[in-house]
Amino acid sequence: MPRSFTSHINKDKKSSDLFEDWQLADEHPSAMKYTVNPEGGADHPDESLATGNETILLVDDDRIIIDVARDMLEILGYRVIVTQQGREAVDIYARQKNEIDLVIQDMVMPGMNGADVFQALKKINPEVRVILASGYVMNKQIAAVMEQGCRAFMPKPFRLEDLSVKVREVLDSP
Repeated sequence: MPRSFTSHINKDKKSSDLFEDWQLADEHPSAMKYTVNPEGGADHPDESLATGNETILLVDDDRIIIDVARDMLEILGYRVIVTQQGREAVDIYARQKNEIDLVIQDMVMPGMNGADVFQALKKINPEVRVILASGYVMNKQIAAVMEQGCRAFMPKPFRLEDLSVKVREVLDSP
């Protein structure tokens, strides 16, 4: 029986914990569609996801975001390096810049914020490919980073389909 589900990351109002929330969405036009067979499990017939095999450095101070985004990127075929700290992201990139094809980084982090991380990455490699991810809508700080050469912005939470397209778009851009 074909069923459609949609996944969202939600925040618990009382504790501010994040959690993944799956909802049945038979009529949702952008839902991931799975066919469930009691004898054989589920399959995902949607071949439209943009995939790859490049290496992505994922930087976010929230462990749940890291876990969910890493899972999504690995489903899409990417090798993922993760860190929860901006300073560590810069150190990793400095050591592995020739292996890292893309950085997806949070904007708001303790210590080195997203703008500082982006500037440090640009000093190491002026052509660094960065997607800025934030739970906030586009604001002046995000716009300033975009004007300095950040390749793309993705509001969080993001869906697998949107992430697949944005990552491929940035990786394939000149």
